Amino acid sequence: MSNPFIEAIFVATVAGEPMKRVAEIDALAGVGLRGDHYARGEGYYAPSDVCEVTLIEGEVFDVIRTVHGIHVHNGEHRRNIVTRGLSLRDFPGKRLRVGEVLLEYERPRPPCGYVERLTEKGMTRALGEGAGICARVVTGGVLREGAEIQILEAPNVKPQRRLP
Repeated sequence: MSNPFIEAIFVATVAGEPMKRVAEIDALAGVGLRGDHYARGEGYYAPSDVCEVTLIEGEVFDVIRTVHGIHVHNGEHRRNIVTRGLSLRDFPGKRLRVGEVLLEYERPRPPCGYVERLTEKGMTRALGEGAGICARVVTGGVLREGAEIQILEAPNVKPQRRLP
């Protein structure tokens, strides 16, 4: 089995418009992906529920096509990064290193009716639990399609209680 990698990268410059695939993009620490509408604080969920970067497993699309007959391509999933070779459900407490970029797991990104309104009937149900995660950009840099993904443990950020 090969190492996990970035299969595709998508951004939407304007909320509600189709996502565009890009070969590479700047990830900005504490902001998101350069040019993406959420990085500017705009979008369907802005400002209340913004993810700096969203990730989804490419394997989820294989299942959706096989089980539900729904073909997800060209960014209709509304997620920024499509991965291949790793299980994002196992990521609480983890970080991802992609070249110089460091991403940290923030929370799951469940599917919503908005995705279905932009795509086709059944998309929300088809995505189910495989709808991806939100991550924050800890260290910025360039993300590229095909780049290998390393899985790291996140540092323990909870303060330790000291005994007297």
